[in-house]
Amino acid sequence: MKRSRLGTGLLLAGLCAASPLHAADFTMKFGFGTANDIQHQWANWYKEEVEKRSGGRIEVKIFPRAQLGTGPSMMQGTQTGTIEAYTSPTDFFAGIDPRFGVFAIPFLFKGQEHASRVINDPEMNKEILALGRDKGLRGVSVYTYSPSHYFALPPIRSLDDFKGKKLRVNATPAERERMRLLGASAVPMDLPEVIPGIRQGAIDGTMSGTAVYVNFKFIDLGKVITQTHDTMIVSVGVLSNVWLEKLPADLRQMVIQVGEEMQPRLARRAKEIEDEMIGRWKQAGGQIQTLSAAELERLRKAITDVGETVTKDNPALSAFYRRMKAVGEKH
Repeated sequence: MKRSRLGTGLLLAGLCAASPLHAADFTMKFGFGTANDIQHQWANWYKEEVEKRSGGRIEVKIFPRAQLGTGPSMMQGTQTGTIEAYTSPTDFFAGIDPRFGVFAIPFLFKGQEHASRVINDPEMNKEILALGRDKGLRGVSVYTYSPSHYFALPPIRSLDDFKGKKLRVNATPAERERMRLLGASAVPMDLPEVIPGIRQGAIDGTMSGTAVYVNFKFIDLGKVITQTHDTMIVSVGVLSNVWLEKLPADLRQMVIQVGEEMQPRLARRAKEIEDEMIGRWKQAGGQIQTLSAAELERLRKAITDVGETVTKDNPALSAFYRRMKAVGEKH
């Protein structure tokens, strides 16, 4: 009996030691549709900093690969406060504010490093992070995801190969107009539906970043990624205003500050991840198809007016586009 009581006592002591002294006061659930990429890195770094700076008062839980729902449902959840944080390419926010669609305009940026300089320009950054604030979202980080590449069956090896193809896009007017000019059909589709869509013939391919092709094993479908370097995928990280209002002032300021401070670090890591993903694609037996100089010039001439076309009828959208172009010229 004594031995039994002793064993029970040790067990209870062990359970007490293994349990936290107190639960966190607040929880942050981070949702996003991808995995093992710069968006995942954003969430991981956020978790590390917020839990440390809050002294355990905030617990951060990370849900990649659309575990919390589709893109639209995660965005709505962030607006209503059922999800505390969400990150996604800016394209998917264009329904909330058309200015988010500007980032999908071709030839807006000269490359990934140039795009990072533009979106981290102090005044431009402030304006970008203010988008969606009147719709329940608090922007805290904007960062490059990857250049936008093409994957299709059969592969795209020349500009003429776009003709007749059904290509998945993120549904911005700029993407639709680009596809129209290239002779392809734009098919909006959530990321988890893309591979089944290609297998079933609903689409012929997609525009996306290298990390998506690597992490979602597109190599099992085909070997060729086509690089055109005309458009940059830019992601934005947002917090729920509903949730922020529930926080004490010190924690509210801290979680906003963490996101804003991460931006230069994210810029550096995004380029590193893109280079790593290109290497992984090749190591898996994949190929990188580039267009000839003549074909790239044809591409530029074909889609160079997309920005003017999709912004001309909306003064606020046009002004935002022109400001970003001006900042780009400065950098």
